[in-house]
Amino acid sequence: MKNWPLLVAALYLAALAVLTIPFILLAFVPQAGPVDAAKDTVTFPPYWIWLALMTVSQFALLAVPVRLASLRPVTRGPVWRTVLAGGLMAGGLTFGAFLSVYEFVMTDKGSSFNAVFWVALGLGVLTWCFWSVIFLRMSRRVPPADLVSRQCRALFKGSVLELLIAVPTHIVARYRDYCCAGFMTFIGLTMGFSVMLFAFGPAVLFLFAERWQRLHPAPDAPIAK
Repeated sequence: MKNWPLLVAALYLAALAVLTIPFILLAFVPQAGPVDAAKDTVTFPPYWIWLALMTVSQFALLAVPVRLASLRPVTRGPVWRTVLAGGLMAGGLTFGAFLSVYEFVMTDKGSSFNAVFWVALGLGVLTWCFWSVIFLRMSRRVPPADLVSRQCRALFKGSVLELLIAVPTHIVARYRDYCCAGFMTFIGLTMGFSVMLFAFGPAVLFLFAERWQRLHPAPDAPIAK
């Protein structure tokens, strides 16, 4: 049972890694070929940072669900980790949405990406803090199970809203005279799909827990007829 969060986080990492190249081709075809896309991706340091950050965050989100599935008391430590992970994902959605809107509005190809990146990152950090406070206050009013479910529902709805921004803006960017079709809007797409998958982590873990309990019932549990 201690390996459940590792298994779910590993599945999440595998899903992101497997979807990387097809997603890049979907976003940049015909600009990028399969070989070039693979080579440019695996040699791009921010790609590995993104994978590591999303995987660690998924592991942190599962802190409370693991306690619940293991029938252990939920202390403040797991709650804090779950709250901070949820707030971080909300910040990522804001980060991606801002970049998507910026690229849609600003058609100047000479714009400095570094300056825009830092502004988007600042907004993401503020959003992280804001939603972490909201989730923390929520944790004081509702049971841990309700906290996790509400947090995941909020993140799922936020990812859908963010994709409703990122998808149209990326389509517009693709038809502009760029050497690379909409890099900022691609970041928005990536964050939207990543957080959408992220929100399913606790549900997957509870499925594992239910299956485990059926295969390994407690000695004093009644036998189902």
